Amino acid sequence: MKNVFSVQVGLAAALWLTSLAAIAQNITVTGRVTNAAGQTQPGVTVLERGTSNGTSTDADGRFSLSVSPTATLVVSAIGATTQQIPLNGRTTLEVRLADNETALNEVVVTGSRAAEGRSNILTTSPVDVISAREIKAYAQTDVTQILTYIAPSFQSTRQTVTDGTDFVDPATLRGLGPDQVLVLVNGKRRHTSALVNINGTPGRGSVGTDMNVIPPAAIKRIEVLREGAAAQYGSDAIAGVINIQLKDDTTGVQASSTVGQTYEGDGELVQADANVGIGLGGRGFLDLSGQFSNRSYVDRSGLDTAPLIYLGTSTGNYPSGLSDDRKRALKAQDDALVAERGFNRRDIRVGSSDVRTYGSFLNAGYTLAPSIGLEAYVAGGLTRRTGRAGALYRLPSQATQNDPSIYPNGFLPFINSTVDDASIITGIRGKVLGFAADLSNTYGRNSLRYELENTLNASLQNSPTSFYAGTLVFQQNTVNLGFSRKFLSVPVISTLNVAFGGEFRADNFQIKAGEEGSYAAGTRTVNGARAAFGAQGFPGYRPADATDRTRTNVAGYIDLESDITEKLLVSVAGRAERYSDFGSNVSGKLAARYSLTPDVALRGAISNGFRAPSLQQRYFTNSSTQFTSGELRDVLTTNNDDPITRAFGIGSLKQETSNNYSLGLTARVLRSITLTVDAYQIDIDDRIVLSSQFSRGTAAVADILNANQRPNQNPVQGVQFFANAVNTRTRGVDIVANERLTLGADSRLTLTAAANFNETNVRSFNSSQFIDNNASLQNTLFDRAQRARLENGQPRSKINLSADYGYKIFSVNLRTVRFGEIQTKDANPDRSYIDQTFSAKWVTDLVLSAQVLKQVGVSIGVNNLFDVYPDRLYQDPNNNEQSLNYTTLDATNRGRFPYSSNQFGYSGGFYFGRVNVSF
Repeated sequence: MKNVFSVQVGLAAALWLTSLAAIAQNITVTGRVTNAAGQTQPGVTVLERGTSNGTSTDADGRFSLSVSPTATLVVSAIGATTQQIPLNGRTTLEVRLADNETALNEVVVTGSRAAEGRSNILTTSPVDVISAREIKAYAQTDVTQILTYIAPSFQSTRQTVTDGTDFVDPATLRGLGPDQVLVLVNGKRRHTSALVNINGTPGRGSVGTDMNVIPPAAIKRIEVLREGAAAQYGSDAIAGVINIQLKDDTTGVQASSTVGQTYEGDGELVQADANVGIGLGGRGFLDLSGQFSNRSYVDRSGLDTAPLIYLGTSTGNYPSGLSDDRKRALKAQDDALVAERGFNRRDIRVGSSDVRTYGSFLNAGYTLAPSIGLEAYVAGGLTRRTGRAGALYRLPSQATQNDPSIYPNGFLPFINSTVDDASIITGIRGKVLGFAADLSNTYGRNSLRYELENTLNASLQNSPTSFYAGTLVFQQNTVNLGFSRKFLSVPVISTLNVAFGGEFRADNFQIKAGEEGSYAAGTRTVNGARAAFGAQGFPGYRPADATDRTRTNVAGYIDLESDITEKLLVSVAGRAERYSDFGSNVSGKLAARYSLTPDVALRGAISNGFRAPSLQQRYFTNSSTQFTSGELRDVLTTNNDDPITRAFGIGSLKQETSNNYSLGLTARVLRSITLTVDAYQIDIDDRIVLSSQFSRGTAAVADILNANQRPNQNPVQGVQFFANAVNTRTRGVDIVANERLTLGADSRLTLTAAANFNETNVRSFNSSQFIDNNASLQNTLFDRAQRARLENGQPRSKINLSADYGYKIFSVNLRTVRFGEIQTKDANPDRSYIDQTFSAKWVTDLVLSAQVLKQVGVSIGVNNLFDVYPDRLYQDPNNNEQSLNYTTLDATNRGRFPYSSNQFGYSGGFYFGRVNVSF
């Protein structure tokens, strides 16, 4: 492992030094773009013709781009006629665009390796383009939240009381898993998070990419390819690709600050960011961005309905066998203690956690030799995010989990996390034998450190109240070499773009053990019973959990794209990969677009793809306390090399495989409207999931656990593991319509309607002979709760309607998003009475803005204007503190969880103010 990474990091350092030391010959062209009325035009695309080198104008309509002195610039914008401008040595330009009501599209590069970008209605695959202006239009400051409210096929909500998932939001595309969408930065593969999601949230069992470590101030635009692209980009791209393009075009300084809070007075946000663009003496650019964000916690918990806080069972219930009179007497005694000691029944936090983020990114390019267009480039960032989230309260009556000499009134453990993320892309690109060549090295590292406070290890005498619980680390290094060329004189066909290349990647995953007290098994007993081992809230990783695993991957690809005729565009791609830990995979893709008329076209694609099991899924193991079916359980997660997993007949993980089909229509309607409709089907075999919990209460499970009992570990109540257990089919349709109207010299209106409708169904299961031969286990590998989470745990539909109206210095942004219904089911069929369907809801945002000075703009606004909440969770009528027949048989955990967060969260309305400054 060390040798692999030392060689690759050495290459990264060499490329970095080359990019900084090189002397360039390109020129830097600056300019300003205005519309027909002479008003500055932000967000205009400026491309060097024949290449993918491009930029867009800033808020003042200005741009800066490093190009060859003989280049021709292609200037295009929505609603304007595209212009091609030869430089002939010029370094400054003034461009005035003429209106063109039919040019309602954006130039994109994701999904194709063609030398020239195409508009998003001229591509063979559907691509959403989200500009920097859209990113800044509303109050969302995290990339995943921004995408959730802009792109209907994308979904992410903040989770609560889910350990590490409180700090790393699971994000999905087209209803699939967080690890089935590939994230790129500047077209280069980005590393995933170190965290594997093992709790009961969307994407359970998956490893996603933490996009929230990228400051929005650093982003030029986001391109969302809504189609399988494993044949082009490799593993993970089953649902699609999200390409984050960093800013490379700014001159001067842009800064903003946002403050706000929820209607309830919590969730305070203080955020500031800045972006600085620097020209490097006409030889290149350096773009620096930074962000600080501090978000306080949101609490929407309900009061704890346990009838007995001090004198009850571990769940706060009455001891069994008591008469009603005895229950009343015991209740009176307990109420007196509650009053005497001032116990607060709002004893947990349900809502987003405290989070503080510091982030910085850079993007730079420097030309070496203009004759061959040789350029060195570098991009990367450092981010630290700290968080604090509550676990579940330990009541004074939970004797084996508490020490009354330390916490006589019980305690709420806090899980503190530190996410450190670092990345660097270095490379050189230029012309080789007529081909555009690109050699790059991309390194990324993500770590998640856990520390516990206000807790204890109940098995220790005089236990400490804080612990270091361990760290997860994932790092990835990727070397890419690619070539592309567009041939204009090809027999029979009009043009042919040829791209090919190779990749070598090394992944490394580590679990670092916590301090001994966080997992130790002490000798303290309570009424003859041994007290619980490990830190309450999050037992630390033990030395036996610690791991350091590496694998390598070698891949080669070829990508052909041709305008066969003026009406027919065809692309073909193929990719072969070999992984050191599980074998090889070959995938291919065929896509086409055919123009029926100048304004209407059909497009479609067929492909097969794959997703390699992550190292986190292959080797993660730990013991944790989880809330399942209304109960707290100590649950063991084992990896696929563990004897426990093997005893269930589950072998090593292998790759998921997929078949993707899509068919769509693109059109211009009434000259000013663009419309795209794309239907899709995605079949995935051997889908990797984290199993349901096999309970010790089942004899066959108890036998396995007892035979493999770990030293110094609690006798866990359940065990779970990863398996290629499910075959699924996802079908859906994406619809996007845009219209931009000029209502006068000073008035403009942009309207957008977009929607996604999708449905995922489990077609079949892959089990083992041992499980199939034990009737009590057959429905446990993937139980009804798991299946409901996969099929109905996220909205099956989402509709986004927005209007952006501008008049002189004023603008109004109005957006409303409909989040479709979701369903939950209990794992136990006997508890199906608490299954629940949560109805669809509309969430509306409104922002008012004014450019009060040329350099200063202000905005005020409200997210969730009408203070909409999801439906409340069902609560059993007997779940109240006065009930003599008290039960916890619902999903609210003693009334404390009123809401599910799986649609759009439950923070309610949020109002904010923002100041933007540029100079």
